[in-house]
Amino acid sequence: MKSLGRHIIAEFYDCDKEMLDNIDAIEFHMKQAAYETGATIVNSSFHRFLPYGVSGVVVISESHLTIHTWPEYGYAAVDLFTCGDHVDPWKAFSYLKKIFKSQRAHVVEHLRGKYDEVGIPENAPHKAVEAEMAEIF
Repeated sequence: MKSLGRHIIAEFYDCDKEMLDNIDAIEFHMKQAAYETGATIVNSSFHRFLPYGVSGVVVISESHLTIHTWPEYGYAAVDLFTCGDHVDPWKAFSYLKKIFKSQRAHVVEHLRGKYDEVGIPENAPHKAVEAEMAEIF
C-alpha cells in the first residue's frame, strides 16, 4: 500500500544510561541515524534537562527524527518519520538500537498519508520525491 510516509515509533529499553544523558552523543548519533536512512538534514535542536535527560529533533527534508531520554531508567522514546521512497527509517532504528546498547525494544510502524485514504491516485508520484527532483533540476 502506497503512503506519503512511514512513521516508526520505537521504545528502547535497558540502554546505556550514560549515553542517554550525554547531549553531544545523542545529537551526533541522531544525526548519524538520519544519514543512515539516506535523508538530508535541514536542522536540529537538542536540550539537556536537569538533573538528567535529553530531548531533541533532527529535521530532515523527508520529515523528522525525535528522541526523549530517561537515563535513570535506561529508556529512550524515539520517532522516526520519513517521507519518500529513497529513505529507510528501519536503518535508523537498527543504528540507534546498536548505539544505545538497547537490550530490548518495542517498535510499531505506521503508514502516514495512505494514498487510498487521502484520495491520491495509486499512479501519482510520491510528493517528497517529486519535490526533491525539482530541486535537483
